[in-house]
Amino acid sequence: MLYALVSQFTEDLPLLDVFKYITFRTGGALLTAFFLSFIFAPSIIKWLKQKQTKGQPIRDLGDVSHMEEKKGTPTMGGIIIIITLALSTLLWGKINNYYIWILLFTTLAFAAIGFVDDWRKLAKNNPNGISAALKLSLQIVVAGVSAYAITAVSRPDLAHALTFPFFKTWLLNLGIFYIPFAIFVIVGASNAVNLTDGLDGLATGPVMICAVVFMLIAYLVGNTVFANYLQLHYVPGVGEMAIFCGALVGSCMGFLWFNAPPAKIFMGDTGSLALGGVLGTISVATKHELVLAIAGGIFVLEAVSVILQVLSFRLTGKRIFKMAPIHHHFEKKGWSETTVVFRFWIISMVLGLLALATLKLR
Repeated sequence: MLYALVSQFTEDLPLLDVFKYITFRTGGALLTAFFLSFIFAPSIIKWLKQKQTKGQPIRDLGDVSHMEEKKGTPTMGGIIIIITLALSTLLWGKINNYYIWILLFTTLAFAAIGFVDDWRKLAKNNPNGISAALKLSLQIVVAGVSAYAITAVSRPDLAHALTFPFFKTWLLNLGIFYIPFAIFVIVGASNAVNLTDGLDGLATGPVMICAVVFMLIAYLVGNTVFANYLQLHYVPGVGEMAIFCGALVGSCMGFLWFNAPPAKIFMGDTGSLALGGVLGTISVATKHELVLAIAGGIFVLEAVSVILQVLSFRLTGKRIFKMAPIHHHFEKKGWSETTVVFRFWIISMVLGLLALATLKLR
């Protein structure tokens, strides 16, 4: 929006040429989203507290000491992230870029699914919201629409192709199977982030790290010069997604200010489903789906721990972990909530650097 407005005056005011640069607008989007959080968050938290007299229903975690401290904390804090993310993106991005609208659609649609799930939990005063089957079905529909839209606007030779980290030109054309694969990536990422969101700030940190990684990837892949130099597959138009990623980082930073222990607000499924879903969508659009598994390794670990726990118990009657997802396993071993969160953040940073290394090691 600012780009379209300012471009009319660049001839008279050359200084405004900076708005042509994605890097400048990305920084602007990040800072705008961050400061907007301080404008909207207090009012939203106050309103949610009034509507949620009992706060988010807390899952019984047995002897975990901080469980009682979390009772009464409102949920649906993802609203803060979604509002600041959308406003900042629309303000700094090119509103005629199709990828921007695909990302906004995915974010809002997954947030709506999470909002309904959170609302049902509050209405029933129960940690379980809408049925898993209904939630998964809705996620698949949204992911399917997003995946189809991305293939429709992508380069024909890349639309249904899978690229591989560490390889320069190797492409695997999945044909009609690409959209199901993309749906799996988007829905899987959405639910993986949702499973990770069990401690104050645990999911927000790795989401920011992934957003930074894909902010750089989107910028490089969407730039012909850098894409050719790094021998990446050039994807026209995706450079503008760096602005969305910057806004996502700023929104998460602002939310984390209020979500840091002891949290004043929980993200809820409203935020976690949306953040995971849009990270998956960004990876599909940039043709770096497998890199997401590296950068978001913490999310993969959390999801796999749940799958292994369920399979082990059903097949052998025994549990591999003291509790799943795995962050609760470490709590049961005596780690404090803060220790778990910070150590998982450190691991996420290392994985983020490894993901960026794949851009050069080809």
